[in-house]
Amino acid sequence: MVQAVTHRKDFLSILDLGPSDLERCLELAQRLKAARRLGAQAPTARALAGRYVAMLFEKSSLRTRTTFEVGVRELGGQAIGLQPDVALGQREPVADIARSLERWVDAVVVRTFSQHLLGEFAASAHRLHVINALTDDEHPCQILADCLALRERWGSLRGRTIAFVGDGNNVATSLAYAAAMLGVHFHIASPDGYRLPPHVVQQAAGVASHGAQLRLFDRPAEAVAAADAVYTDTWTSMGKEAEVAVRRRVFAAYQVNDALMSLARPGALFMHCLPAHCGEEVTTAVFESPASIVFDQAENRLHAQKALLLMLLCPQADL
Repeated sequence: MVQAVTHRKDFLSILDLGPSDLERCLELAQRLKAARRLGAQAPTARALAGRYVAMLFEKSSLRTRTTFEVGVRELGGQAIGLQPDVALGQREPVADIARSLERWVDAVVVRTFSQHLLGEFAASAHRLHVINALTDDEHPCQILADCLALRERWGSLRGRTIAFVGDGNNVATSLAYAAAMLGVHFHIASPDGYRLPPHVVQQAAGVASHGAQLRLFDRPAEAVAAADAVYTDTWTSMGKEAEVAVRRRVFAAYQVNDALMSLARPGALFMHCLPAHCGEEVTTAVFESPASIVFDQAENRLHAQKALLLMLLCPQADL
């Protein structure tokens, strides 16, 4: 039996979980994944009975929306998709949207642009649980699934090295935080102007455990050398479409290909949060290789997010 978590209202950042809660989340997610085959007979099949979770998405989504909606239903709750015209801060103030929703639903999964706006939304409703489904600053739900995929392959993550090649974006930020808390060394290679923000580096150092180190590199080869996993993401994130041509030129030397993977440890894994653009940030050969665990990561969005929902909505439960 796993006690769910220390009580928390929201999940806006990986940093909202302490190291022990992050470990507990991954353990719970593994249990939920194993129990999924039981269907309606799973121990948690009625855990969210009578509970409502709304989806408020300002950005497009395949994996996040689908896995949250399926996850809520598999836990016995009701998922509600809000209409696209309910855009945060456009029809009415953010605080009013949050204060209205908390009268009807138990939680809201929000995908938006501004992390600050998300924080304002969460702070405006004292009973409503708010989950970050992606902002420009962080993508914490993705990283829960990523850590679960690595835990399945490696068991303990402590002492391993993950190399991230590309933009120091929202995925890289959340991954840096989680790696630090789990005792994982994190290397990131980015071109000038696209590095992890200094405050992210400082915060990651502040939560590092078991000697985990974060190192910044200019050259991908240096970051990948002796890494246990190599992670990349699209060169142009949502909202940056006007920069496509510039980014293709800037990141051309940051493609993950066979030559780069050969510098990592034997048996190193390839990771991507999807959607991928084969021929840009990664070659088709690497993406489709036995080293690739990208669809394990995608599958685990469901199980990690179910664990997160239980942690927030059923904090006293033994699961």
